[in-house]
Amino acid sequence: MAPAAGSAAPSIKDVIVNLTFVDPSGARRKVPGLVGHNLHETCLVHGIDIGPSSVGGAVEAVRSDTWTEPLFGEGPSSGYDHVLLVGNGVETAPKKSHVEDKLLNQYWDLDEIFPESRLAAMVTLTKAMDGMTVYVPDRLVDDIP
Repeated sequence: MAPAAGSAAPSIKDVIVNLTFVDPSGARRKVPGLVGHNLHETCLVHGIDIGPSSVGGAVEAVRSDTWTEPLFGEGPSSGYDHVLLVGNGVETAPKKSHVEDKLLNQYWDLDEIFPESRLAAMVTLTKAMDGMTVYVPDRLVDDIP
């Protein structure tokens, strides 16, 4: 199907967002991310070590002020991939589920959890997140034999 008259053809720029990751030492790294991918996938692609993914389908989706649809996913399964989100598009990320909140509290100390705390695998990138900053706290030890 050809684009409508007067409109430009879709471009890769339509699905790319620029993110800045800040590691525990304060070093900043700007990387592109694909809309629709989650933060953990973006970190894997760019070699940013944030630990194992807290994989799992969404537990529920808020469809309106009066309707929350149960999706029957198991939700996140670990709390290793903790990040802090600041800046553009943070409000477009889905609200933290009770399971995500529980895992953050199980894996991290209370002084390491903030209102901006999220699990990277639970945050799907949106176009509004272009320019967002992602702080990566010190990692939990997850590779002890």
